[in-house]
Amino acid sequence: MMRRRDLLTGLAAGLALAPLPAIRPARAQAPTVIRMGSLKLIHSIAPHFYERFTPAGVTVEVVPFESPTECKNAVVTKSVDFGTFGIAAATLGAAAGEPLLVIASTCNRGMAVIARKDGGIASLKDLRGKRVAIWPGSTQEVFVLERLRQEGMSVKDITPVRVSFSEMHIALARGDVDAYVGAEPGPGVSLASGVGQLVEYPYGTEMGALNMVFGTHRDTAAEKPALVRQMLDIHRKATEFAAKNRDAMVAMAVAKLGQKREAIELSAPNVELTWQLGETEVKQARAYAEHMLALKQIKRLPEAGFIDTRFVDAMRAA
Repeated sequence: MMRRRDLLTGLAAGLALAPLPAIRPARAQAPTVIRMGSLKLIHSIAPHFYERFTPAGVTVEVVPFESPTECKNAVVTKSVDFGTFGIAAATLGAAAGEPLLVIASTCNRGMAVIARKDGGIASLKDLRGKRVAIWPGSTQEVFVLERLRQEGMSVKDITPVRVSFSEMHIALARGDVDAYVGAEPGPGVSLASGVGQLVEYPYGTEMGALNMVFGTHRDTAAEKPALVRQMLDIHRKATEFAAKNRDAMVAMAVAKLGQKREAIELSAPNVELTWQLGETEVKQARAYAEHMLALKQIKRLPEAGFIDTRFVDAMRAA
């Protein structure tokens, strides 16, 4: 008969020889990757500072776009999570019923009417009969058409030429156009090179200096509010840093846009980086949409609420 002590001894020996179960390391949490659409303009320079203010475990991938419409479309199709584009592109999309929300600002100002130097164009009235480069569907187009109306003119008094923002300075230098309604840093390049001269900054309308906004898909705002808050916190910090550190903003624009420093330095004072979105901006956007409707650029006004200030309101209160 096996004694109890012998049984316990055998069991202990067996356990000692048995292989221990493998200890699996804890699975590392995959980093959060946020795709951010950004234009190749100094207006949209803030996203290139996001890395400074991105928390651990989060990566913001900046995706460049040539035109505001392309960036807006990428947001609508969820090719990117967020994007910066002109209020014109946002209004066109919202008026067409696209699931787009404007949730913050990106930049005010940043526009200019530039003419060939010594070309005899000193004011908007001098544009009569001239070839003027304008990007269709852009914020700049609506602003200059309203300024022409204020001067007793219309688009019929000029010859509009379709030219992208990045090509406007080149078109002016070649003599393809007599003037253009551009976006920085194009005007700065024309002024720094001596090719162009300033006609005006077209901010004297009820639309003020409203320009670029920050948008996302309606689904993103509804389903991922924590992500939206996190992204806007990064956007706010980066925007405030770039706005307060002009040398850093200029250096980043030179690096990312491939322009000479003297041109960027002339552009920078005409660019007001901002994240604020409130009653003033909503009122200006409404006036902007009404102008687009009058110009038959849209068939109806966007539904109320396509500009959603609740996220920046909460951030401002905090």
